[in-house]
Amino acid sequence: MSNRESGIGNRDSEKQVQPATGEVIRAERLGKTYAEGKLHTPVFDGLDFHVDAGETVAILGASGAGKSTLLHLLGGLDTPTSGEVYVAGQKMSALSDAARGQLRNRALGFVYQFHHLLPEFTALENAMLPVLLGGSGVPEASSRAKALLESVGLGHRLEHKPGELSGGERQRAAVARALVNRPACVLGDEPTGNLDEKTAATVFELMLELNRAQRTSLVLVTHDRRLARRLDRVLELHDGKLRQVARDEV
Repeated sequence: MSNRESGIGNRDSEKQVQPATGEVIRAERLGKTYAEGKLHTPVFDGLDFHVDAGETVAILGASGAGKSTLLHLLGGLDTPTSGEVYVAGQKMSALSDAARGQLRNRALGFVYQFHHLLPEFTALENAMLPVLLGGSGVPEASSRAKALLESVGLGHRLEHKPGELSGGERQRAAVARALVNRPACVLGDEPTGNLDEKTAATVFELMLELNRAQRTSLVLVTHDRRLARRLDRVLELHDGKLRQVARDEV
């Protein structure tokens, strides 16, 4: 792409990190090998990947193919054995742990198969956390979190704790938390995999609606080919390689 090399470098991590156009995530020659004693298990090597602003991408693959590992590397939650990951133009390996955490907080959102909400906090408090961690005050955090929770149909559940919510409600709260900082990209690891078919479809539709409304990119790891067909681009991870999947193959 013509702008592929633009904006890459060691910028001040406090600057705006949500580009309106171009790539929001790029991986170059990415490799990951797990070592345990003398045993070395390669997951992939020399993998290239990118996602553009506003783009939705599905990653398919069998269990154990390395899909979650790839997502963790893209989100800076794990360190590659080789290669580089750029998020919003910033080279992740060049950042300190603190700066990498700040970049994740502002530029990325995460939704997992299990909601990972803090059980002692209400839905509103859980959704406020990313804003508070970013340095904003309680009034702003509360206002933004409340607006998003209302948009996903949880306006009447603001003061309920996760144990008082249904599975679908907990996952909708997790989606609101992922989007509350208006990130450049949301990374979803089987976010509907723990839900029944009807509830999964509802949560998935909400994710797509919010993606379009905020022009937030979405990278979704999933086994559900019906959901994958709804996204802009479908890739399959197999034998350590990513390949583009034609629409009629999905």
